[in-house]
Amino acid sequence: MNSGETNLNALLKTLKPVLNTGEFVFCFVRELTEAQTAACIMSFQEEEGTTLIIPRWQADRLKLPYTFVGAWITLTVHSSLHAVGLTAAFSHALAKQGISCNVVAAFHHDHIFVDYPNAEAAMEILKELSR
Repeated sequence: MNSGETNLNALLKTLKPVLNTGEFVFCFVRELTEAQTAACIMSFQEEEGTTLIIPRWQADRLKLPYTFVGAWITLTVHSSLHAVGLTAAFSHALAKQGISCNVVAAFHHDHIFVDYPNAEAAMEILKELSR
């Protein structure tokens, strides 16, 4: 199985960011229900409970509180979990423009969640980073 690209220059040249449709929120639950599990796109168990990343409409339907409404950007380059510097490069580029990012590194791709109103600006920054 291909474990992905590790060369930072190659990664940056082939980021190919894609803006996923919808609004996404981070929710916290102490006890996870089957309905919450079915609705989430990612969960992470911490000592305090479970963080869910879930479409906003699903969180509203399930009456889950949230404070962050984000846009989900996928970097379609197949980055290795061993790659060094990719997160630092794109987070620095976004930070220089005052855009915060929350990052999830999955097996094939990196996923970035930015404040929803900053989605288009973040996409332009990421595209520029690839040039």
